[in-house]
Amino acid sequence: MVDAQDKESAPKESAPEVDLYRDTPIRLLGYANEVGEAFRVWVSPFWVRASYGLSSAYVLADTFDKGIKAAKRPLASEADRRTHVLHVSVDTLLWQALASVIVPGFTINRVCAATFWALGRGSRLPLAARKRLTTAAGLAVIPLIVRPIDVLVDATLDRTYRKVAHVEPDERSRGH
Repeated sequence: MVDAQDKESAPKESAPEVDLYRDTPIRLLGYANEVGEAFRVWVSPFWVRASYGLSSAYVLADTFDKGIKAAKRPLASEADRRTHVLHVSVDTLLWQALASVIVPGFTINRVCAATFWALGRGSRLPLAARKRLTTAAGLAVIPLIVRPIDVLVDATLDRTYRKVAHVEPDERSRGH
């Protein structure tokens, strides 16, 4: 039987480290461009570009954060440390750029364009209603595409960059 004193003296399991860019609401900044694409029919191109700027800033901040953390890892030599930092940073940059900005932005853009086009051809809805439905379709698709895009980007990087650059499993960016 374990008494209260034994419980207090037993080593406590450390809580997993919270990743500021993946485990907090800051992660939502990576979706800004998808929201911008969904609202494209309502706003000027400036705001859509600004949403891409916000998502891109998120990608760069996460890349910088992962590079700094990789640089703190003790390795056998300075050359090994530099290679590790390079692998982690490039992998994070590629993964985040593809999974957070490029692929989802393109996907939402095409969903919204197809929705707006189809509503214009196949209905007599007023323009404002077509715009509202287009935005709703774009926003509704966002949660549905996240996981499949993450898996697709992981598989693509596993078969391309990670293979060519000999990126180790602990150097890979995985999921949001």
